[in-house]
Amino acid sequence: MGKLQCFLFIITLLQVSKLVISERDQVTTPPLPILPLPSFSQLKWQERELIVFLHFGVNTFTDSEWGTGHENPAIFNPVGLNANQWVKVAAEAGFSLMILTAKHHDGFCLWPSKYTGHSVESSPWKNGHGDVVQELVNAAKNHGGIDVGLYLSPWDRHDKRYGNDLEYNGYYMAQLQELLNKYGSIREIWFDGAKGSNAPNMSYYFSDWFSMVKELQASINIFSDAGPDVRWVGNENGFAGDSCWSTINRTSLSIGNGSIVDYLNTGDPEGTDWLPAECDVSIRRGWFWHKSESPKKLSMLLDIYYKSVGRNCVLLFNVPPNSTGLVSEDDAQRLREFRGAIDTIFSTNLADKCLTKASSQRGDQDSDFGPQNVLDSDHLWTYWAPKDEEFKDNWIEIKCIDELRFNVIRIQEAIGLGQRIKQHEVYVDGKKVAKGTTVGHKRLHRIEEGVVKGRTVRIQILKSRAVPLISSVGLHYDPFWHPDN
Repeated sequence: MGKLQCFLFIITLLQVSKLVISERDQVTTPPLPILPLPSFSQLKWQERELIVFLHFGVNTFTDSEWGTGHENPAIFNPVGLNANQWVKVAAEAGFSLMILTAKHHDGFCLWPSKYTGHSVESSPWKNGHGDVVQELVNAAKNHGGIDVGLYLSPWDRHDKRYGNDLEYNGYYMAQLQELLNKYGSIREIWFDGAKGSNAPNMSYYFSDWFSMVKELQASINIFSDAGPDVRWVGNENGFAGDSCWSTINRTSLSIGNGSIVDYLNTGDPEGTDWLPAECDVSIRRGWFWHKSESPKKLSMLLDIYYKSVGRNCVLLFNVPPNSTGLVSEDDAQRLREFRGAIDTIFSTNLADKCLTKASSQRGDQDSDFGPQNVLDSDHLWTYWAPKDEEFKDNWIEIKCIDELRFNVIRIQEAIGLGQRIKQHEVYVDGKKVAKGTTVGHKRLHRIEEGVVKGRTVRIQILKSRAVPLISSVGLHYDPFWHPDN
């Protein structure tokens, strides 16, 4: 190759490189996040949507909710205990995490703790060689796709150290270390401030406990009234506030403080901490199994779902094993009905084949932030984003060729970049059919007037903390929703 050819070749390469660099310089970048943001573990937790609580212990055998601490361990004998059945029931109903009451207020431990004799080791079950925690961990591992969480009650009505701050906190932390060192990966650990009015005065070293938990298992989510990873929703009905922010000020929270339940229920748009809410409710009236009780009706479970998962929360469903050691068949059947109903309603997005249109789009028409993203399968990291300078009059439309018939509207935000939407409305063919405040991970609107028909659905964002980022929109038909009833 001659000198002239070499020179021309080099010039061509430089021009091509300049063109490539120039094109990359013009690629539209994602919008800036708005703080606070969720952690990786919090995002994974939020995507679960449905998790299970297993209240099980001596109360199961005494027909009580709060044990006295004086129960004889000899009463604990679940001769047919089968944790594989628990896991199977949960998995078939779409739950991915199961939280066991390793110790409830009565102080009886479902594992053989070396720090107390008040445990399964002193019971006739498996001749004192049983371990309920290990049984659940093994069953979850064998099934796959199911994770384990634990509840260790701070209030202990049995242990004589309770009431002595130094001694009891040492005992409690020792048991925390036992559970988090012995049983593998624990995805959520539950703390609360529940205790009777006549309980001895006791200061819990929550900060020390939380630090120990994170030291032993860094990816675990810690639940309590005050987080630090997941907060209580403020009631045991399974209902979040109509406005429900994942943001809140942790400095305003304290564990066991009854005056903050409304704040917990709604969160705070000005909150400096990402602390999403978990809605806990039992499938029965009580938390422990009672022979006289039966599961709630399907319509009630669906109402709970819409007011928890459909309001930006994770739903923690308590399903208590019975005295045989099994999830009762009537509870299992109700959960199958529940799963079937959820699949019937949400497995099909009636908007899938529709076109999309928006008030504006970040970047040009070829950018990654077009309105068509709200109909793809990624409900977190692909999204519609309007132009940065447009904070008002943002809207997105679903336009369908054929008339659609639906009664549920689903909206989801790209919460990985922060929670933003403060107020929105939904119109079908120009008529307002729904309105709301927050969206978050998921907002479900059951249309109050029932089934509507139309070709154009517009979601109007009226107020937002920053430009709204909508990751998913769905139109669904719920055959179980009868507002007239």
